[in-house]
Amino acid sequence: MGLPLNLTVKMGTYLLKQKIRRVKKFPLIVEVEPLFACNLACAGCGKIQEPASMLKQRMPVEKVVNAVMEAGAPMVSLAGGEPLMHPQIAEMTQALLDKKKFVVLCTNAVLLPKHLHKFKPNRNFAWMVHIDGLRERHDESVSKVGVFDQAIEAIKQAKAAGFTVFTNSTFFNNDSPQDVIDVLNYLNDDLKVDRMQLSPGYAYEKAPDQDRFLGVEQTRSMFKKAFAEGRRKGWRLNHSALYLDFLEGKVDFECTPWAIPSYSLKGWQKPCYLMSDGYVDTYQELLDSTEWDNYGRGKDPRCDNCMAHCGYEPTAVLATMSSLKESLRAVTAG
Repeated sequence: MGLPLNLTVKMGTYLLKQKIRRVKKFPLIVEVEPLFACNLACAGCGKIQEPASMLKQRMPVEKVVNAVMEAGAPMVSLAGGEPLMHPQIAEMTQALLDKKKFVVLCTNAVLLPKHLHKFKPNRNFAWMVHIDGLRERHDESVSKVGVFDQAIEAIKQAKAAGFTVFTNSTFFNNDSPQDVIDVLNYLNDDLKVDRMQLSPGYAYEKAPDQDRFLGVEQTRSMFKKAFAEGRRKGWRLNHSALYLDFLEGKVDFECTPWAIPSYSLKGWQKPCYLMSDGYVDTYQELLDSTEWDNYGRGKDPRCDNCMAHCGYEPTAVLATMSSLKESLRAVTAG
């Protein structure tokens, strides 16, 4: 359970440097959206609701690299839209690897077989394939029949070629604890992906379907039942143990919205990729101009049902690193 060893070392060294320098706000991961265009129209995502002129734009490689280096995080998530629709995505990925960043490329995997040859396995690179349930559930989530089978075949091809493959599964209020168990068992035991990430569905404001998102108590109930009987210890989950505790209601945290900033064609998004209170040109401006204390559950009504990875995993990671007991638990037990 938890991060790969090389990423754990990279992240731990980075966190230690921030502590020595007494830096209060710093990114753990930078999420970059080099385009908004996508080859799917998922009901829970609103990226393709952008104007046609915006959907045609592609961020230059140099601009991506400059933004990542400005923020300074050790890890980068290349998202979108569908990143494999960007003609320079392979060049972009390599440029970030050359800067010693750990790069995760998020994709629905439909285009992955076509572009796989453009990439090379690297200990600091992983594919992140979205799998939102087993066949029927996943295809319903992405609003297109056949995508699950395409994604699974793409994962098999990537694994056979020597790549590290992560998955990200978002669960909504029409999912059950058994749905969570079934998909994680399949990904972990049958498909044998390297790491699995969980996302409780949060009401992304541009999503076409606003009726499927989870409330806090629904989230806690779902994951408490799914994680029961020691199941979570058997899954290769890409999360800290404390964040998993948080999901099932064993602990509570405040949001750390500044820790996973989002950079897109519009600039740095305030305060996080799920909410849009404006954009700024530089990362420092994002830090200085955002009223961070105004966000989180109990502070902004839009945050009341959010338990998303982007806000609460960083809090859990920082809590883990500041506690010897939790650090040992992260290594030994999960």
